[in-house]
Order: sequence, then C-alpha cells, then structure tokens
Amino acid sequence: MAMDRSVLRSIPLFAAMNDAQLNLMTAQSSARRVPQGESVFEQGDPAKAFYLLLHGRLKVTQVTRDGQQIIVRIVHPGDLFGFTKALGRSDYPGTATAAVDSLAASWPTESWDSFVESNPQLAMSAIRTIGQRLDEAHTRIREMSTEEVERRVAHAVLRLVEQAGKPVEAGMRVDFPISRRDIAEMTGTTLHTVSRILSAWEV
Repeated sequence: MAMDRSVLRSIPLFAAMNDAQLNLMTAQSSARRVPQGESVFEQGDPAKAFYLLLHGRLKVTQVTRDGQQIIVRIVHPGDLFGFTKALGRSDYPGTATAAVDSLAASWPTESWDSFVESNPQLAMSAIRTIGQRLDEAHTRIREMSTEEVERRVAHAVLRLVEQAGKPVEAGMRVDFPISRRDIAEMTGTTLHTVSRILSAWEV
C-alpha cells in the first residue's frame, strides 16, 4: 500500500519536514495493515526494513536462552521500531506482534543512513527512542532486583495506564487487550502470581 504525504505530515516526527523531504520519505515507503495477533517481524529475522506505527498497538517480545518469553516494550502510534541499523544489528532482537489491528509504515533498512543524514529530526527521534528504551530497561531491572512482585505488577499496570489509558466512567481503561500472562511477561513472574495479586486487588 502506497503512503500519502499528508499521513506523514500529520505525525509530529515529520511535521517540520519540507515537501522535498516528505516526498523522499513517501517515495520509498509502504504501508501495511497488521491484523491482531499477526507479527510484523520475528526475533532473529534479517532486518530488511524499519517501521513507524501509524495506528494500533504492538507488543515486542523476546525469548531468552532458557526459553522464557518476556515483553520488552509496547509500541504506540507515532513510535519508530525495528530500526536495527541505528543499533548496529543486522537482525531483529525481538518479535513485534499486533495487540490490536494496526497499521505500520515501513522503509528499506538501507535507506536509514541517507534519511537520518538529510532529516536531523529522524536521527534525534531515534536517539530519544533508544534513550527511553534504555531508561525503561534500567527501571525494570532495578524493580526486578529490589522490589517485591506486587510492587512490580503495580508499576507495570501504572505504566500501561500512563501510556495507553483512556478515561472512562469507572476510572481509566487501557485501550488495547492486555492479559494477565502479558503482565507476568512484563514483570518477570508467573501467571499464577499475577492472577493471585490481581484477584486480591479486586476484592
């Protein structure tokens, strides 16, 4: 699916680009609908493209050497993802799966260098994204090293509400499906433990 320049113009990352820059971006881009449950790419796949989420939500998971699956991040609309060239990698370090029906724009990986050279905003966005991921990783490592499971679960839920919460009559609602297993994978604990904690909170 071809990209429309107006779509990119509406995204803060591209809002300050001139017409020539936007034309270059759209000329090499394509848009892909990703049904809920389908992956954009799999862990270990060659990194042939980098992406921008236009609509929906994605869960990025990794499988550790001992076979445990963990959720390393949630991708939100307007987020860049899969830009492994900036990380010095030739493969995807995780699997990106649509949590809801989603729409993503993509560009060939080999275009990354020329894009960031001609679009400083893109380079700065990538740096900010990498910094945010590093900060989130440090926070989660600290939580898993020093905090009880209940506090880790509480922090995970609060982060979800902050990132994707929508006001409803009863409070706040995360605007994409999130399961107890997902929370367990975010907090390095078991499904049984998360279920016990959430059930206790509901009483």
